Amino acid sequence: MHRLFVGIDPPFEVKDAVMEIMGGIIGARWQSEEQLHITLRFLGERSPREANDIAECLSFVEARPVAMGFEDIGQFDRKGRTESLWLGVRPADDIRYLHKKVSRALEGLKIRPDTRSYLPHMTLARFSRGAGTLDHFMSRHGGFRIPPFMVTDFCLFESQLTADGAVYSIVERYEFAQGSLFEFDDPPGFRPPRNAEEWVA
Repeated sequence: MHRLFVGIDPPFEVKDAVMEIMGGIIGARWQSEEQLHITLRFLGERSPREANDIAECLSFVEARPVAMGFEDIGQFDRKGRTESLWLGVRPADDIRYLHKKVSRALEGLKIRPDTRSYLPHMTLARFSRGAGTLDHFMSRHGGFRIPPFMVTDFCLFESQLTADGAVYSIVERYEFAQGSLFEFDDPPGFRPPRNAEEWVA
């Protein structure tokens, strides 16, 4: 069986910038650089045949490159305690649309629809009971942001659970095609950063 999800693999410069703010919360399980991604659709455990069908269906998703940045640090809570810390995607609507296109491409495979509201984000850390508070971290990094960069593909990932945490590997990378219905222009004032320091505003 293969544990699969569809997501965006950010450029290494973006991951490097995000890694710079990690730390300072007791008991937090911080994501490694290799684990940083934006989930578009979680697919769960799939047989080899299902995995092949999924990979083929995703090849029909057409999209143009889209500008995406990161802004706002938030948290997911459950039963009164924080479960995870995340970095929000901005603008979110473009990635939500890509999420819908991916879901549509998989409709014929009898994959259970995802009924939860989709919030594009990058997970930074997960927490167990007894973890420290977020106050100091938020006071230092609450205004962290990464200006827009161009997303030119999405990936099918496989997740392998180990004693040291999840290990993600890219099964297939899907380059965005030109001339599709996914029409988004660069945001006003956009230009590619010249060096790694420019990823962090």
